[in-house]
Amino acid sequence: MNTALSWIKAYVPDLDVTPQEYLDAMTMTGTKVETFECLDKNLKNIVVGQIKSIERHPDADKLIICQVDVGDKTLQIVTGAPNVNVGDKVPVVLDGGKVAGGHDGGPLPEDGIEIHNGKLRGVESFGMMCSIEELGSDRNFYPEAPENGIYIFPADVKVGADAVEVLGLHDTVFEYEITSNRVDCYSVLGIAREAAATFDKKFVPPTVEVKGNGEDVNKYVSVEVADKDLCTRYCARVVKNIKLAPSPQWMQRRLAASGIRPINNIVDITNYVMEEYGQPMHAFDLDTVEDHKIVVKRAADGDKFVTLDGQERTLDREMLMICDGKKQIGVAGIMGGENSMITDNVSTMLFEAACFNGANIRKSAKRLGLRTDASGKFEKGLDPRNALDAINRACSLIEELGCGEVVSGVVDICEPLPELRKITFCADRINALLGTDVAEADMLKIFDKLELPYEKNGDSYVMTVPSFRQDLEGVADLAEEVARFFGYDKIPSTLPSGEATTGKISFKQRIEQKAAEVAQYCGFSQGMCYSFESPKVFDKLLIPADDKLREAITISNPLGEDFSIMRTISLNGMLTSLSTNYNRRNKNVRLYELANIYLPKSLPLTESPDERMQFTLGFYGDGDFFTMKGVVEEFFESIGMKETVTYDAKAGKTFLHPGRQALIVYNGTVCGYLGEVHPAVCDNYDLGTKTYVAVLDMPSIVPLASFDRKYTGVAKYPSVTRDISMVVPKEIPVGDIEAMIRQRGGKMLESYSLFDIYEGSQIKEGFKSVAYSIAFRASDRTLTDDDVNAAMKKILNGLEGMGIELRQ
Repeated sequence: MNTALSWIKAYVPDLDVTPQEYLDAMTMTGTKVETFECLDKNLKNIVVGQIKSIERHPDADKLIICQVDVGDKTLQIVTGAPNVNVGDKVPVVLDGGKVAGGHDGGPLPEDGIEIHNGKLRGVESFGMMCSIEELGSDRNFYPEAPENGIYIFPADVKVGADAVEVLGLHDTVFEYEITSNRVDCYSVLGIAREAAATFDKKFVPPTVEVKGNGEDVNKYVSVEVADKDLCTRYCARVVKNIKLAPSPQWMQRRLAASGIRPINNIVDITNYVMEEYGQPMHAFDLDTVEDHKIVVKRAADGDKFVTLDGQERTLDREMLMICDGKKQIGVAGIMGGENSMITDNVSTMLFEAACFNGANIRKSAKRLGLRTDASGKFEKGLDPRNALDAINRACSLIEELGCGEVVSGVVDICEPLPELRKITFCADRINALLGTDVAEADMLKIFDKLELPYEKNGDSYVMTVPSFRQDLEGVADLAEEVARFFGYDKIPSTLPSGEATTGKISFKQRIEQKAAEVAQYCGFSQGMCYSFESPKVFDKLLIPADDKLREAITISNPLGEDFSIMRTISLNGMLTSLSTNYNRRNKNVRLYELANIYLPKSLPLTESPDERMQFTLGFYGDGDFFTMKGVVEEFFESIGMKETVTYDAKAGKTFLHPGRQALIVYNGTVCGYLGEVHPAVCDNYDLGTKTYVAVLDMPSIVPLASFDRKYTGVAKYPSVTRDISMVVPKEIPVGDIEAMIRQRGGKMLESYSLFDIYEGSQIKEGFKSVAYSIAFRASDRTLTDDDVNAAMKKILNGLEGMGIELRQ
């Protein structure tokens, strides 16, 4: 948002500050000024001169010698400009003066160019006549300037006058950073209102009066709003007998300072009101509007429409269009159509000012790839009460500048306007929020300056928030207004009140933190893998075609096929990282990752997916299946899961070795799986060695974990150990043996450990030798042989029932 200081002063007449003072004060009251540019920077000693005579240079065909009256004297100036004539009034830089740059319009030198008297091909020249480029501007903002030559003033300009002032360059342009909640400050009037409050000056808005010609506008045009959810207000006025001409200099200068190129009086008025009121407007040639009817409705999917820039646009059903009785004539809130544009032959014009749905305009502009000044304002959500004021201001300017004849009346299709918000406040509450002691009278004075009306209501006040201040929603917002104008720098430093609490991480985060600690302790390094993957991952992992893991969320705007779905399994990233290390000849690599997988609850996606944190471990090199199993059990023990972990060999994971995989089960809950990667999968990932992985589902583990610890005293009585060696059928896993030992061992069972497994010629075929050391202890006495023998008998009976024999 850019504004000229002179435009602000038009509504704050008593404002008298330097640019730096303005920047500092406005920024301190919340209207942040990014920077400013003095248009007369490096312009010095430049006056209006009139050419009295011209003669050719005796020694140069392209130079002429001019006698120029500069008010108090006549100077001889040599120039090569081809466009000057006797009687022309031109800008003249006197000896010792400065211009901003060269006539070629290139980058302006930082300190300008100083001009001195001199000689050109032997003829003395006392000064220099200037092009508009040498004055620091260009033809975009001074369209009347010649393309190549000296700038010519109008005939009524006084000779000897300050040329910079005549051109309107004794001005400063400020650039603001406006937050999106302050829609009112996207207008010059909004900025001026803030400036008046900041400097405690009177705010004088423009006087708007439309006389009209006495005719009824409804005889010229009718309006129908079909999609009222996207257009809550549509105002239309008609102007006839249009007289196209350049807009006045003051309007051109203000538009130019805002970065808008002047075109003609009609276009300039619509742009002027858009900047002044923050309300975009559009003008249609009424003679091109079929049936003199406006219909506001959605487009149809696949519709084609040519906008003012000559580009054909493809529309969809969510885009709002301005239509006439037969065709589309504009994209609502974004750009008009080529088929209804204002041309030099226009005689009757329709003015539009509307309030469109901001979110819809933003999305439509994005889909069309067409963001305009109008859409940039609409998308922030405009005040519906502002539309009528803006269109009346435009018609007032039409009459003031003699651009046409305004037809009386307004077509105003308006949904019921929302009631103005009311906020109850009191000085004590605001002071409590700010930590200040601002007097109530001072607060009310601030609200008066900001045009925020209020009335007394018992011990408090009730403010009726004006519609242009959509950002004021509660007492905290009013406190902010007080703070802005009381002065943030005046608010005293105070200690926070209230009870201090100790910060901590959540229980879930503690579990994840412990997982990382255990992994690192066991020699694993952390990896980070992409959540976006390729659908080809499922084939690399040998996942069946009907597996639910293939039901992945598809990215609507992927970077490419390799990043087109959200991962449903964490192994691809882990195996890819291990493969990278293996192929770079790293011998022993251990990696872990704590990251989410994304399981859709339904497809197509209608609700947020189930995001499940996975603790993924992978390694190759030193170690085997049991190494990974040990890491898993170390983690479980560290988070208080001290019950025995069991393993189900019937995991059914196609990406794991069929004989070296298992589900990890704790108290009946499947918490994950581990195993050796299937050789075919290793080949797919270019891993030429045995690789082992484990995946733990953290949402399943967190409810089972505990950091509670119960102290157990040092044993007072000795333990008794029994070793047993058994001949076990090969199909019986040691986990089943250990389960039987736990079941039959009773309260005296303290521990057990497997210390030998043997298969060989001394053991009959189909069997293996398994040896355990079993320890017993009582907390209240020394165990006798009878106690231990009774417990051992129960264990042995149970084992015999499984087909296990004691080895003799």
